[in-house]
Amino acid sequence: MQTKTSLILEYPVAPRAEALRHFEEKLALTCDPADLAEDLANGVDGFIVIDARKPEAFAQGHIPGAVNIPHRTMTPESTAHLDRGKVVVVYCDGIGCNASIKGAYRMTQLGFRAKELLGGMEWWQRDGFEVHSAAGVATSQGIKCAC
Repeated sequence: MQTKTSLILEYPVAPRAEALRHFEEKLALTCDPADLAEDLANGVDGFIVIDARKPEAFAQGHIPGAVNIPHRTMTPESTAHLDRGKVVVVYCDGIGCNASIKGAYRMTQLGFRAKELLGGMEWWQRDGFEVHSAAGVATSQGIKCAC
C-alpha cells in the first residue's frame, strides 16, 4: 500500500517560540474588519482610520469616521492635524490593491504607529458593515465574521 504525502505536512511546523514570534508580528501590523467594526461601535478612541485611496473612491464609499489621505499625498503637512499618539489603521480597496501597505509604510515613515486593515473595503463590505458615501449611508448584505 502506498503512503500518501501530505501537502500540509510537507514542511515542518515552526518551533513554538518562532511560531509565536511570527504570529505576534502579524497581529502587531494588521487588524480585521470585524475587530475594527466592534471597536468603532464601542467608541474606542485609540486609533484613527485612514482611507489611502483617491478622493473619488472615498466619495463612492468609505468606512464611517475614516479620514481620506491618499497614500501618494501623505506628507508632514497633510498629516499634521492627526494625533501622533494614536495608532493609524490604513485601508484601501482590498487584497488586489496595495495602497494600504504603501499608506501604512508612509505613515510609519512620518512617525505614526500603523496597522493595515486586512481585506480593505472589499472585506469590510463583504462582512456587511455600514459604508458612508457622498450619497448617504448603506449597509451591504454580507456575511458577518463569527470570530
